[in-house]
Amino acid sequence: MHDVTRAPHSEAHFQSTEAVRDIVIGLSDGLTVPFALAAGLSGAVSNAHLVVLAGLAEIAAGSIAMGLGGYLAARGDAEHYAAELVREQTEVVTRPDDEAEEIYEIFEQYAVSRAAATPVLEALQANPAAYVDFMMRFELGLERPAANRAHRSALTIAISYIAGGMVPLLPYMLLADNASALRLSVAITLVALATFGGIKGRLVGTGALRSAVQTTLIGGAAAAAAYGLARLLNHA
Repeated sequence: MHDVTRAPHSEAHFQSTEAVRDIVIGLSDGLTVPFALAAGLSGAVSNAHLVVLAGLAEIAAGSIAMGLGGYLAARGDAEHYAAELVREQTEVVTRPDDEAEEIYEIFEQYAVSRAAATPVLEALQANPAAYVDFMMRFELGLERPAANRAHRSALTIAISYIAGGMVPLLPYMLLADNASALRLSVAITLVALATFGGIKGRLVGTGALRSAVQTTLIGGAAAAAAYGLARLLNHA
């Protein structure tokens, strides 16, 4: 008889948390919008100091706007969940037959017969809290929002936006020559966009290279369009 030691089974699945989503939202906009603004201004003015002032103003306004948007979205999700929770709690008591039929319909989607689903239904009916939670998850597709989710979302998005926005602006702070600052800003921002896109693609499973190329092309195209338009209007 052989002693076979079975290796523990583990599955590597990325759990796309809300915090990661907020970081992605903040960084992607933070890298792209100030980059396009700085490039556009560089096509119209030769003073790097003005680019820095305008860039900092945009980062401040953008981080506040993005953070507020994240806060309102998270608050809306929480309020929607609370309203649906109250409705589901009421229906479990006042419309038990309808709720039971909905349980059967949920299991039918997974090819589970009514006979096989009946013991599960009876177990859920004996535990109203679990019953409601099951219906919230599988009937409505809603997960209970984390406590203080709105405040954390706003702060995470705002900080990520500021961090991303400082990347294209940094060369204008360090170099007095606007043309040199623009070239350095383009170089480091494209590298940052590619790195960020690659990491994002690796995390969500869409492919690091594909995501890096897409993110870089989008950010580069926005900056090129802004720069070209500014040059065109400045010489009109």
